[in-house]
Amino acid sequence: MFVSLWLLGGLVTLIGAVCYAELGSARPDAGGEYAFLNAAYGRKVALLFAWARCAVIQPGAIAAAAFVMGDYANAALPLGPYGPGLYALVAITVFTLVNRVGITPGKLTQRFVEVVVVLALIAIVVSAFVTTAPAPRPSTPQETSVAGIGLAMMYILLTYGGWNEAAYLSGELQDAQRNMARALVLGVLVVIAVTLAINLAYLHVLGLEGVRDSDAVAGDVGATVLSVVVVLSALTTLNGLMITGARSYYALGRDVAALRSIGTWKERGSTPANALVLQGAVSAALVVFGAVTRVGFRAMVAYTAPVFWFFMFLVALSLYVFRRREPGAAPHYRVPLYPVTPALFALSCLWVLWSSLLHAGWGAVLGVVVLLVGTPLLFLDPTRSS
Repeated sequence: MFVSLWLLGGLVTLIGAVCYAELGSARPDAGGEYAFLNAAYGRKVALLFAWARCAVIQPGAIAAAAFVMGDYANAALPLGPYGPGLYALVAITVFTLVNRVGITPGKLTQRFVEVVVVLALIAIVVSAFVTTAPAPRPSTPQETSVAGIGLAMMYILLTYGGWNEAAYLSGELQDAQRNMARALVLGVLVVIAVTLAINLAYLHVLGLEGVRDSDAVAGDVGATVLSVVVVLSALTTLNGLMITGARSYYALGRDVAALRSIGTWKERGSTPANALVLQGAVSAALVVFGAVTRVGFRAMVAYTAPVFWFFMFLVALSLYVFRRREPGAAPHYRVPLYPVTPALFALSCLWVLWSSLLHAGWGAVLGVVVLLVGTPLLFLDPTRSS
């Protein structure tokens, strides 16, 4: 069941990636999903999504990645009970400043650390299977339910997550009509392969009970060395989220006159500088909340999940809207097995949305409340003054 869920999560991720490949290749834009929803459903839905992404989805995801980094960094070099939060705050501050300098330093940092992480994970997988592992404790049967499995999928899909962020770089991608699908599909396949391999290594060394009981699985497998690898992996996630997330703030400021200050583009460095600073501030505030209340990573996941999967569901349905509205559109990548593929993705989104609302607790409720707080945006003048 454990391995099957990771395979299922990989399949859902791949299906989502090909859906996004069609959307991104047909209408490349720095606004990503904001642009898709605007074109499919109109400005009000797009503005509500922009608020959700800026106030809930992106800062919550950045804070979650920062807490993962902080948990493992604190295990390797303890700073006390508030250590994870301190590490998380430092990471958010540093990467905000790096990306504010310009897109090039952020991209170079991302590529270098990603290569190091993938090579390190491959080495760890090989070493796990060539060395003799201690006999794992036998696992005990656990009750399962459709909603419970959906909650597990929420965390699995979070682990695979980040592929949809490519939509926000589609406006800056050369020949997006051809390269969008290649970047998404190949990237997702690599992530699925590495993630499955590392989870099989965990099972081989710890057994299912050891994985279940651990708060820092990688740390239990390889102590300090593997903790450092997880720290680097979390930092690549955090950096990537910052690069793409700031473009959501930029798109909102570009289209709403009252928010024009975050819609300015810094030509030197080619980066949305003001948007990066605001994004970093909101993410840091969530980290402080998580650290003070001692709920950290799990609260950030619960906070973002229902809102994220609701809008992901709308994005999946937008494929049908565009296909019906634009039957003679210019040639671009087309999702295979249409209309089945987007339907499977939409149903998966609804499943995880329902499970997160049912089981994720008050963090999920808070995320929905913050989404509703943004409804006054729908009444703002959407036309940016010249």
